[in-house]
Amino acid sequence: MKSRYAAWRARSQRGLVALGALLLALASSVQAAQPGPGKSPQRTLLVLGDSLSAAYGLSASQGWVALTAERMAQTKPGWRVVNASISGETTAGGASRIAGELTRSRPAVVLLALGANDGLRGLPLEQMRANLDKMVRAAKSAGAQVLLVGMRMPPNLGKAYTEGFAQSFQRVAKEQAVPLLPFLLEPIAQDRSAFQPDDLHPTAAVQPKLRDHVWPALEPLLK
Repeated sequence: MKSRYAAWRARSQRGLVALGALLLALASSVQAAQPGPGKSPQRTLLVLGDSLSAAYGLSASQGWVALTAERMAQTKPGWRVVNASISGETTAGGASRIAGELTRSRPAVVLLALGANDGLRGLPLEQMRANLDKMVRAAKSAGAQVLLVGMRMPPNLGKAYTEGFAQSFQRVAKEQAVPLLPFLLEPIAQDRSAFQPDDLHPTAAVQPKLRDHVWPALEPLLK
């Protein structure tokens, strides 16, 4: 009994030390994020996407969003990136949490890259359009510019659905007067070797291509 108690106490002490270190690191990161005297506050790019933007199957630093953040640090001083992408996210999930994300990060630009999981699940297109519209409206109401990033579906879902899916992004972008990048995976879509074994998620090697594909549409908003 004494030996088990001693072991439990040692684990508890280690846990407290680890918790203290974590709190200290968090406090340091918050302090570091505050602008110094005479410096302008950072402007924020908020990325709200799914696994394609969350670097599924890769380390976070390998994903196209992290690579975009690196480029911004070099060419767009005063900007930071908050990647709020979640693997498996649908437009309904994004619509339900965008208000909180806008409050937390107060972005100047919002990049919306959701819809792929709606399509893969065959969810109603009217519902997807309504969710995209809600997110764009929320971001604009918060004073942010919006870049809408679209997706395409494979033909096995049927012509009517696949064409309607692509047109949904075009319709929302036109009605809300926001720029649209029609297809996130366009540079690699025809290259089987660009994808992980699941045939859905891009490999680390092609993430720079996705960054470079998004950049011309994103850069004009980073003023």
